[in-house]
This record gives sequence, C-alpha cells and structure tokens, in this order.
Amino acid sequence: MARDGRYRVPFRRRRLGVTNYYKRRKMILSGKPRLVIRKTLKYIIAQIVKANPQGDETIIGLSSKVLAKKYGWLGDCSNTAAAYLTGLIIGYKARLKGIEEVVPDIGLHRPTRGSKVFAVIKGALDAGLKVPCSPEVLPSEDRISGKHIEDYAKYLLEKDPSLYERQFSQYLKRGLRPENLVSHFTEVKSKIISKYESLLSKKQS
Repeated sequence: MARDGRYRVPFRRRRLGVTNYYKRRKMILSGKPRLVIRKTLKYIIAQIVKANPQGDETIIGLSSKVLAKKYGWLGDCSNTAAAYLTGLIIGYKARLKGIEEVVPDIGLHRPTRGSKVFAVIKGALDAGLKVPCSPEVLPSEDRISGKHIEDYAKYLLEKDPSLYERQFSQYLKRGLRPENLVSHFTEVKSKIISKYESLLSKKQS
C-alpha cells in the first residue's frame, strides 16, 4: 500500500486493466472514430466508436460469430483468419456509413507483430478503410489465410492420423477438413468482397 501523500489511486477502469487513459486521450483528440478491437477465447470483436461528451457512441458493432452465421465460415471464430475477415467486414460497413478513416484502438492488448488485432486492421485496410498502421506489424498473407494450419494438418494426416483426428476434431465436426482451409478462406473472403463491393457500387450510383 502506497504511503506517499502524493500517491493517486488510478481510475477504476485502469485498476481493472480495462482502459489506458493516456492512449484513450490521444485517440479522442484526433477527432476521428476509433476502430476498437477486442478478443475473447471464442470470438474477435470489432467496433467503430465515436467519442461524444456524454459518452462513447458505437456506430458499428461486429463479432466474428457473424462469419459462421452469414458467410458459411467453418473455421475457428477466434483465429487469425477469422480476425482478418471480421476486419474486412467492418471496413466495408464503415465505408457504407460514410466513414473513410479511423484510428486503431487495441486497448490493453499487447501490440505483437502479426497478431490477431493487426489481422483485423489488415482486413479493414483491404476493405478500403484508412487506418494508420505500420506495414511491418501486419500478418503475412499466408498467416491470414491459415496456410500454417493447413500445412500442419497435412503433415499430421500423413504422419499420425489419430492425432490429426484429435487435434482438428472441431474442424471436422463443423464439416471442414483443415487441409482445405486456405481454399475455404478464399471462398468466404470472396463472398464478403462480392457482397460489399456490390453495395458500395449501388450507393455510389
């Protein structure tokens, strides 16, 4: 317990590890909406949030569970591929709302190069949304498409089929053979792009 008379108790959300107020202040002063990215054990969550004097206003909210519900995604909803696809959708949704530029808000997530939070940003960028981000921290195309998972699945299938069945039981249960993950990712990505490019064309015409 601090005894110094100058000690200041941090704000509750800072104590709980929820909010970094220094970073938040800088983002609010930019005057631009925030691309808020959070992750849970099961899902990736992305929101476009605008700061108002009375509190934050969520303009768009999206969870990666929408991938399975609306686009036939059979992979995990918490992996890098799902993070990218979630970012792709929210990027397009933002543009349909007339939002062209946002600042990233990854909260207290550690900014690890190639991580899921940067996969969301890469998806938003590919949708045409402007997000200030250094290209070096974005995951590679192979990582985004799940090629590393596909390669490992092929290796296990050949070397240890029983371990393959155990490791990828959830994929197989959902009807996806993990050695076909890249082609499945490409198919779902194409569905998203086709849908939203069509909507943008109609809006602009």
